[in-house]
Amino acid sequence: MKQIPMTLFGVEKLREELEYLKSVRRPKIIADIADAREYGDLKENSEYHAAREQQGFCEGRIQEIEEKLSNAQVIDITKIPNTGRVIFGATVSVLNLDSEEEVTYRIVGDDEADFKKNLISVNSPMARGLIGKEQGDVVVIKTPGGDVDYKILKVKYL
Repeated sequence: MKQIPMTLFGVEKLREELEYLKSVRRPKIIADIADAREYGDLKENSEYHAAREQQGFCEGRIQEIEEKLSNAQVIDITKIPNTGRVIFGATVSVLNLDSEEEVTYRIVGDDEADFKKNLISVNSPMARGLIGKEQGDVVVIKTPGGDVDYKILKVKYL
């Protein structure tokens, strides 16, 4: 598997979820399975089957997180000199030249992306259009509604 770019915050969030799944969720599911077994016939025991299904989801997520963490390429943007160029992890303020609306985005890994918090995936059309450009550049981003022109106002490495 190829390296997965992540910010320090993204790696920490995944580690916290992994710790929760292993120390809280997994033991609870095991206890639920043990309780459900006491109800008798496992073929018709819905509590048992539900607990086993939850166990499958939990173990799958644990495996997924461990794989992502083992392939994580942690990029600490604060240790990179700010050249004004948009790179992974950068916080970018842009001006929509059509609507005059100013928005600030942070370019993050897929697992960290949260559009409501203006955290956009490095693989999103917006991020792909911005990466490599510099403060002052005008970029054209292809959106479902058509091409939109943005001017890069500020590039910060926070």
